Amino acid sequence: MKDVKYSIIIPVFNEEAVIRQTYQRLKSVMDSTGGSYELLFVNDGSKDRTEDCLIYLSERDETVKLINFSRNFGHQIAISAGMDYAHGEAVVIIDADLQDPPELILLMIEKWMEGFDVVYAKRTSRKGESFFKKKSASLFYRTLRNMTEIDIPLDTGDFRLMDRKVVDQLKTLREKNRFVRGLSSWVGFRQTAIEYERDERAAGETKYPLKKMLKLSMDGITSFSYKPLKLASYTGGLLAVTGFIYMAIVFYLKIFTKQIVSGWASIIIIQLFFSSIVLVLLGIIGEYIGRIYDETKNRPLYVVRDIYGMQRSEKNVQKQVKGNII
Repeated sequence: MKDVKYSIIIPVFNEEAVIRQTYQRLKSVMDSTGGSYELLFVNDGSKDRTEDCLIYLSERDETVKLINFSRNFGHQIAISAGMDYAHGEAVVIIDADLQDPPELILLMIEKWMEGFDVVYAKRTSRKGESFFKKKSASLFYRTLRNMTEIDIPLDTGDFRLMDRKVVDQLKTLREKNRFVRGLSSWVGFRQTAIEYERDERAAGETKYPLKKMLKLSMDGITSFSYKPLKLASYTGGLLAVTGFIYMAIVFYLKIFTKQIVSGWASIIIIQLFFSSIVLVLLGIIGEYIGRIYDETKNRPLYVVRDIYGMQRSEKNVQKQVKGNII
């Protein structure tokens, strides 16, 4: 593989409506840099004609590389696969929907040349998104920041440039439930932000509905914070103390006074309250246990069906057999 200065990782899932426009804008931006580059598309099990469009582009443009997953493994896994296959001295992650403007990559490169190892894009506004989406995203980032000791920047997504040494460190982190922007903060190095206004999707529908947003939020919190587990312990202790106090009051009223202790209604209400709290706490603990279970299975992060525009090296093939890369 000849030397590549810039690798652009673009995870895609059912982006037929916008993929050609994305390619053209990225191509225009990267041509203006004067450096060698590769556009590394990771097809995360698309069901539309996204794959056909990318195969067509890869056959006509040697800078276009395509990795096809055997099925949908998820956005964060697609990013990780892109890093595994990227050859550039600087690696940029950008979504295919054009909400993140490709032209901002030029500013990221300037910051990188100034000596920064990670240049991430910070959103000052989010166009075309619902009030609920904006407020829930804002709440998530601030909750995560308060729950972890890692300095994860507010209002940032995966759109960022990373130096080769940062990417090499991220490739060694093979946890299954991934939160790449958090891992990028965890490894450290010199980091800086570029502010921008996030645009509406150029076409198509969002690939992060509420269900996936909740999954990503849970991955971020459980990957970088143990405070939910501590909360379970503290709440359990508080409920136990409350229960003993209530029991003491009931005994006192029964033995030392003539006051009649309340009947079944109050007892059932209390039991339901305590039981619901216990089930919530068990659910929190179960989330962590489930992630431990995922790690112990030691399955590969992803499975590649085929690739276009590049050849698998012998080193990559060996790693795939061992399950360390895919």
